[in-house]
Amino acid sequence: MKFITILPWILVILGIAIGIKIGFLFASKSDPSYSNPPEGVACTQEALECSDGSYVGRSGPKCEFTACPGE
Repeated sequence: MKFITILPWILVILGIAIGIKIGFLFASKSDPSYSNPPEGVACTQEALECSDGSYVGRSGPKCEFTACPGE
């Protein structure tokens, strides 16, 4: 008897879960950036201390340290 009263709730939860899954499938097909992340280079966040006491980080396609100010 308890199974009959729980069955509608199980069906509702399954329906919601299936609806969410279908929504994600359509979202990934309609938005190209969803499945194709932007290309680029991720450089490490190291810092180089310059002679004047300031710091510069890495940038560019080869992740080289940027030039120190005044050099």
